[in-house]
Amino acid sequence: MSTVKEFFPPDEKESYTIARDASGDVSRTVEYFLPEEVAVHNARFDCWVSYLGGVYDLTDLCVTWADRKEIKPILAYAGKDISHWFDHEKNDIRYRVHPVTGVLVPYCPHGPIPDVIPSVVPTASWRPLNKCPWWLDEKYKKGRLTKNPRPCRILNVLAGTQVVIMVCEEDPIWRIRERALIYNANGLSYTWKFEGKDLSMNLTLTENGIPDERNRFAACGLPEDYYIPCLMCYYDDK
Repeated sequence: MSTVKEFFPPDEKESYTIARDASGDVSRTVEYFLPEEVAVHNARFDCWVSYLGGVYDLTDLCVTWADRKEIKPILAYAGKDISHWFDHEKNDIRYRVHPVTGVLVPYCPHGPIPDVIPSVVPTASWRPLNKCPWWLDEKYKKGRLTKNPRPCRILNVLAGTQVVIMVCEEDPIWRIRERALIYNANGLSYTWKFEGKDLSMNLTLTENGIPDERNRFAACGLPEDYYIPCLMCYYDDK
């Protein structure tokens, strides 16, 4: 009897490298994460957040600002998305006009945050921030948040077992295989196919002709999981 289960592996490698330009050649590095992979980093000494499509590790920032009130909003949103703090058009923190002074000040709906000058009253002692603010500092960036987490069924033809896992839309097949190693340590010794055809390991599901059709199912009144594409793994007996 085949076993089916859905699982988000917490201890798998949390990023992947895919390098490809428009022609399919290796040229650039992009790392993608599932929201669930960000959510598990939700502690003071392991703090990730996502915003504006990016994923950031703010652990060092939390250590630097430890025991100061400015870090509390970030700790409260550890593991979550904070895109609502930012101007999506300018890719910068949001600003508002202070109702009393008329000064343009950063908009901090949950209280002061690091690298935001607290004073809103014009004064001769005001000085601009003399470093790059954390939300623009690339050293904190881990990669990008997937635009579409999608389910994928993986069938081990040899053992007759299958699992359903969530993958990133941007994941190439080799990365999906990497994610599935938690269920089959010998996964690298298998040939991956879909409907009898070999899959290109450097292409994504969609690029291999396996689109995400959940929206079509929902439009027809069917449950999203009515059909989950099944990747079939054949053991290479050499």
